[in-house]
Amino acid sequence: MASVNYKILLVEDDQNFGDVLRSYLEMHDYEVTLATDGVAGLEAFRKNSYDLCVFDVMMPRKDGFTLAKDVRERNQEVPIIFLTAKTMKEDVLNGFKIGADDYISKPFNSEELLLRIQAVLKRSNKAPDPRDDQREFNIGKFHFNYPLRILTFTDAKPGEENQWKLSPKEAELLKLFCKYINDVTPRSEALTKIWHEDTYFTARSMDVFVTKLRKYLAPDSDIEIVNIHGNGFQLLVKENSSMAN
Repeated sequence: MASVNYKILLVEDDQNFGDVLRSYLEMHDYEVTLATDGVAGLEAFRKNSYDLCVFDVMMPRKDGFTLAKDVRERNQEVPIIFLTAKTMKEDVLNGFKIGADDYISKPFNSEELLLRIQAVLKRSNKAPDPRDDQREFNIGKFHFNYPLRILTFTDAKPGEENQWKLSPKEAELLKLFCKYINDVTPRSEALTKIWHEDTYFTARSMDVFVTKLRKYLAPDSDIEIVNIHGNGFQLLVKENSSMAN
């Protein structure tokens, strides 16, 4: 199973053990962020987007179970694997109730962890999304060239403004909306991928950019960006409009 581009958040309070695991996983082409306690782990999760999390259970400041609960409040989908010396049935069940995808009891070898990670990623269907590689989009009566950041209104009358050069963040956000066309674009995904941090201030910044995109797209009455409270935004294009390429 190819692991290139998969990002893993590893939270392990034993620095030496964590370094060993990180080095081993990096040898297999994973990108690994190592944090040595639950508080630092949550901070890293807030600032970046990960394909999988590996949490030790017994840690200072914030244990792995509490960290997983905090992560699940922000993201219900990211796979979580627990590492623990605990083998009591109650602890294992508690981990799965929180939303664990797997549970590895210490001691274990690095190869076992690698195989577990590969299995969990395969189950969670975390293969690269081909939509991420798409470069040009037709959105109703608009054409969006993502590499050039140019949005063109193809139905403009002579003399009307019909083309706009988007800012980098405007282009990134519109591309993400196109990826989820007529579906909900998760606010957390937009903030972590584009702003690299999910905070009150970055959320307000995102709202400003959404307003700008609505203004650009206003000439086509068949297009609407809807705020889905508590979840994100939805780029709606009526059926008689097109979204292709």
